Amino acid sequence: MIPIGLSVLFGAAVVTWLGWWGSVMAYRAPVRRWVRFVPISMLVVAVLAVNYPNLADQSLALVLSLIVMTLFVGIGEELMFRGIGVQVFKRAGLSEGKVALYSSVVFGIVHVSNAFGEGAQALLQAVIVSTSGYFFYLCLRVGGTLLLPMLVHGMWDFSLISNAVGADPKASPGMVLPIVLQVALIVLLVVKRRTIEPADRAESDPRPPAAHRGAGR
Repeated sequence: MIPIGLSVLFGAAVVTWLGWWGSVMAYRAPVRRWVRFVPISMLVVAVLAVNYPNLADQSLALVLSLIVMTLFVGIGEELMFRGIGVQVFKRAGLSEGKVALYSSVVFGIVHVSNAFGEGAQALLQAVIVSTSGYFFYLCLRVGGTLLLPMLVHGMWDFSLISNAVGADPKASPGMVLPIVLQVALIVLLVVKRRTIEPADRAESDPRPPAAHRGAGR
């Protein structure tokens, strides 16, 4: 847990040094309303997929440690990839589509390092992580704040890890839900990828209607 906490501090230090806290924490790039399904469905599935019976068999200290650890992972990784990473590509002048793609691919590539302990299956994991990174990016777009993907990421990891803790972990039936949702979201985004961006300026401009009227004078 200490290395994860240090990574959060490192990310915070980098953002402070760059002076990017305002743009990192508040991301102004709205999306169509249907994209709200991504964070909502991920939060619902994360809650349903938690292995509550398995956690009930563990000590309170272990469960609390698990909560803190996954919270730190959500904060740290989102700060690095949907925070710093997205800003790097955004400030390079890339389109939102490329910002989403490149930041998600980098997110997956970083996880290839797991191959040292898990072997070739880490490559498949990296691909899956890349798609998750794209979903977390959309959470950032929907919420307009980095806090939303941090929350979704932390809860998502907590639900997955809850099935693997303990001396004799038993996977719950709910474990299949994240897999089903992951596939469903991939299909949904492939089909509707061209309708993620707002249709017109009025929908994409975050200013209130009064500001639009004033701008036209």
